[in-house]
Amino acid sequence: MFENFKVYETTIAGRPFSLETGKMAGLANAAFMARYGDTSVLCTVTASSKPREGVDFFPLSVDFEEKMYAVGRIPGSFQRREGKASEKAILSSRCIDRPIRPLFPKDMRNDCSVVATVMSVDPDCSPEITAAIGVSAAIAVSDIPWDGPIASTSVGLIDGEIIINPTLEQRAATELNLTVSSTADLVAMIEAGGNEIPDDLMFDCIMAGHAVNKEIVKFINGIVAEIGKEKFAFESSDPDPEIMAEIEAFCIEDVKKALDTDDKNVRDAALLPIYDAVHAKFDERFEGCEAKLDEIMYLVQKHVVRAWLKDEGKRVDGRGIDDIRPLDAQIDLLPRVHGSGMFTRGQTQVLSIATLAPVSEAQKLDGLDEEVSKRYIHHYNFPSYSVGETKPSRGPGRREIGHGALAERALLPVIPSVEEFPYAIRVVSEVLSSNGSTSQGSICGSTLALMAAGVPIKAPVAGISCGLITGDEGVYGDFMTMVDIQGLEDFYGDMDFKVAGTHKGITAIQMDLKVHGLTPEIIKEAFAKTNKARKYILDDVMLKCIPEYRNELSPYAPKMLTTVISPDKIGDVIGKQGKVIQSIQEQCECTINIEEDGHVFVAGLDLEKAQAAIDIVNLIANDPEIGAVYSGKVTRLMTFGAFVEIAPGKEGLVHISKLDVKRVEKVEDVVAVGDQVIVKVTEIDDQGRINLSRRDALVEVNGAVVEDDGEDEAPRKSGNRDRRGFKKRDK
Repeated sequence: MFENFKVYETTIAGRPFSLETGKMAGLANAAFMARYGDTSVLCTVTASSKPREGVDFFPLSVDFEEKMYAVGRIPGSFQRREGKASEKAILSSRCIDRPIRPLFPKDMRNDCSVVATVMSVDPDCSPEITAAIGVSAAIAVSDIPWDGPIASTSVGLIDGEIIINPTLEQRAATELNLTVSSTADLVAMIEAGGNEIPDDLMFDCIMAGHAVNKEIVKFINGIVAEIGKEKFAFESSDPDPEIMAEIEAFCIEDVKKALDTDDKNVRDAALLPIYDAVHAKFDERFEGCEAKLDEIMYLVQKHVVRAWLKDEGKRVDGRGIDDIRPLDAQIDLLPRVHGSGMFTRGQTQVLSIATLAPVSEAQKLDGLDEEVSKRYIHHYNFPSYSVGETKPSRGPGRREIGHGALAERALLPVIPSVEEFPYAIRVVSEVLSSNGSTSQGSICGSTLALMAAGVPIKAPVAGISCGLITGDEGVYGDFMTMVDIQGLEDFYGDMDFKVAGTHKGITAIQMDLKVHGLTPEIIKEAFAKTNKARKYILDDVMLKCIPEYRNELSPYAPKMLTTVISPDKIGDVIGKQGKVIQSIQEQCECTINIEEDGHVFVAGLDLEKAQAAIDIVNLIANDPEIGAVYSGKVTRLMTFGAFVEIAPGKEGLVHISKLDVKRVEKVEDVVAVGDQVIVKVTEIDDQGRINLSRRDALVEVNGAVVEDDGEDEAPRKSGNRDRRGFKKRDK
């Protein structure tokens, strides 16, 4: 039945990898079941036979579909089925999309759909890497025009040793999470998060991944040579060269004048009458080509900007090639939030807000990997007004999710551990104005917000981008790079190489390309320029705004304290039906969360009350300390003294002789049931009974003086009274 079934096998990082075709998804243009260890991903690609009408871009969609059966779980949603893609799935889709997209013909308008369905997961073999290789093989053998194949490799770093496609255990120990995608010759995509990795070491890791990718590309090319289909012909969307030449001659000088400004609003306004003039002159003459005129105008602007950069070293806003736009950093713009910081670079402006919460509010994750929650969350919002447009908000798209994840990855290495800072942390970056590199602006603004909030980050982080213009010969010919690209340079250029880091090293990289890839020389130059720029931003702008994180939290932030108790005592702290812990929370006006390992987190606006809750928890879980002073509630009055509860289930006797600094005739003269008093533990007998002294506590805490009348009664001795305070009968 499956006469065309074939299996192609190789080894990657010491583990078996195979591509199977001819058995599944036979109606797609091409399909492979990619298997890496026990990880299995069905990779399919389809394309429409005709171009889509009315679009001026290549309509490619890439979906990475997580199926919970792949890890033997039922989805946690109400419907118990997979819903919209998780953030992790969207980020995986983007990592596949970015390297394959530039390899399609730029003038093709046929719809193309790539779907990678994760059907089985081996924790040691990344489904993302498996899917990326499987997708590349499927497009390469299909009849869809494409300049691939590419390959993808994950790179880790443990104790200075470079690890290829790290296992689950190695991923837990690695200082670097790097994904490198490559063609046979060029690096096509870099996505990285690292623990302050030096630039030269990061470069070595990228090249190590590239070397592995070359062998995988060779493997895929062997499959293409055997079963690859002939690529289909498509209708090009490129404008007619004669029309292009005539329109360019008509408007190019006006376009140059309009583009020659550092103000995006002025530039956009100056271009509008040029568009009108082009349509007025050419709509009638080139009937049926009206839709192409705007595309020609785009190409004219692209030609001007690239020629200025490449041939004249001239930037649209008049800056030098390695100059950064004017910078500004501010904090405390919002009065009642826990921390806020605004970073402005030219006409790009991002306001970031930090919120601190109990660890129990960490985000719960329902995905295919071992990560079940995260306590540092970064969200990025890009409203239409930030680019002067009018459209309703529909929630974050893939771009917003990707930029938020980049900022999260950049800052995560400097976030203190839960032991150092027992909070869940959320930062939201609101893009107020956008003219290029908002993701890097959000990294800078978020660093300011975290420091203003009093989060003890290990080091401040800054981000900057580097652009690229290649010559007619592509990346092998002449090229030039420029730092801090603005919108037009990103739009018409070939690269947006985003690098974030501290003084010590790189914490995150994200690279977007419009060409097939980068040479090692381009990568080295981008690293050198971004290194210099981010250190300038840190020293001359951000650290001048706030030189170090604050030592105190906002009065509106919860004060968080933590302790550790024996897991055996958790039930005592919670109490029957939760009554004990609820009582503590009500009494101390706080929130208490207890983890299974015995870690206790107390959150409250009043630090003293939070500390009181911690003391009560420790008292319940441990014996009181002799000599320690506690606050307790009077529960019973006897003729010989009063019983005081210093914690739920922890009660002691204050003998009448220890009730006050002066002689006491009646217990009722000093205390009543329900009174809150301070007491000192003076003795714990061999039966665990607690003797307390209010007199000693008053002396120690308030400096009271004991009145000596010489008639003190002796306190009860160990073992001579029962738990009610009555004398034991002689046997």
